[in-house]
Amino acid sequence: MAGSFNRITIVGNLGRDPEMRNLPSGDTIADFSVATTERRRGPDGQLHDQTTWFRVSAFGKLAETACQYLRKGSYLYVDGTLVQRDYIDREGQQRQALEVRARELRMLDRKDDNAPAPALVGAGAGGAAVADVPF
Repeated sequence: MAGSFNRITIVGNLGRDPEMRNLPSGDTIADFSVATTERRRGPDGQLHDQTTWFRVSAFGKLAETACQYLRKGSYLYVDGTLVQRDYIDREGQQRQALEVRARELRMLDRKDDNAPAPALVGAGAGGAAVADVPF
């Protein structure tokens, strides 16, 4: 086999405002959730909405920009990698969770029908460059 590939792309709506915090290393991280909804025909023949929630983390300048411009309900594109995180819950049980580490975010909302959609661009968890957001 010639290697492996880990990439995930999500287009959906922000479930809550991003929450920014600083790691002990000094890095900035923003956590938020994104919902995608698909319409599927159920066994009864009716169309039903199926919503899937994704936990997303952005780092560095991308995190700062996300906290500045994204709000609950924002429509956005997220590109990144899927990572497994281990943690201990409140009852002391070992748990695992999947989350998306964002490398690129694009705001798909428009202020009006004639305005181009602004973009947030990033490249990795190390806090790479972020494009100017034209507001």
